[in-house]
Amino acid sequence: MVARGGIDLGGTKIQAVVVDGRFKVVGQARIPTPTQGKPRDVRDAIATALGEAVGAAGLTVGDLVGLGVGSPGEIDAAAGTVSQARNLPGWAGTYPLGPELAKLTDSPVRLGNDVQVATDAEFQLGSAKRYDSLLGVFWGTGVGGGIVLDGKPWVGRGAGGEIGHVVVHDGGRKCPCGRRGCVEAYAGRAAMEARARHLHEQGRKTKLFKIMKKRERTRLTSGIWARAAKAEDKLTLELLEEAVQAIGTGVASACNVLDPEAVVIGGGLGVRFGEPYRERIEQAMLPHLFTSAHPPKVHVASLGDLGGAVGAALLVRDVT
Repeated sequence: MVARGGIDLGGTKIQAVVVDGRFKVVGQARIPTPTQGKPRDVRDAIATALGEAVGAAGLTVGDLVGLGVGSPGEIDAAAGTVSQARNLPGWAGTYPLGPELAKLTDSPVRLGNDVQVATDAEFQLGSAKRYDSLLGVFWGTGVGGGIVLDGKPWVGRGAGGEIGHVVVHDGGRKCPCGRRGCVEAYAGRAAMEARARHLHEQGRKTKLFKIMKKRERTRLTSGIWARAAKAEDKLTLELLEEAVQAIGTGVASACNVLDPEAVVIGGGLGVRFGEPYRERIEQAMLPHLFTSAHPPKVHVASLGDLGGAVGAALLVRDVT
């Protein structure tokens, strides 16, 4: 069996998969992303997750013909470096993640933007297979985007698809990127958690942190947000509504420029909230679409939480 590895490196978790020649997942593992340390600590965590995934597939790391990694930050695919991955600990500079992982795995390693590879996976294998153009919107720790135009990925000069940094409120809430009014400032899980903590400290009541404590978590994961929403926690519902409106406005603005056939909503929160929130985001888009009579089709990412890792494995599809 020809086996390839794929890593989805996120701000909350590291998802590893092993796929066969048809890109069917035959082994997988997930571990938390380190919250402290330096890039090498993230590298070591990736190696741990990969080792567990190949073990689950009944293989060893040496059996892999190649490894793809979808990472946040600025990616230099030729050099194998990741820069400015600010959702990861101590990663304000540049780190040679590809070469460092190649030393550990003794196999070719290729890097891609985490959201773009997830978008490519949905385009090639998932819910967008029947379209020629696509905007992928991945709602998780941050809000990332990926673009496919005329059947080809579009990354611009390296920062294409940054839907999370479309401005939806001029001079608005501060974003983790340091700017103001971005989609991510209202919809990114990290920004939503910071807002919830701030309001809770000011006296707003919420079940979010009680659920977090009960679940023995240190962060407000997508599952905690979902449980609080199901319990009809007022603050949770308010923050989710802000997120929906921000995503809808930002995505509509991007669609007015790109005019894609389809939009795919993925990411930890996007997949967790699924079809009901897909519908809400679609409705939030409509008032801002120039061609509201002929809007793009909006889908939930069909590959779910594994889409990013499977998309990363596609980076080494030509390695045999």
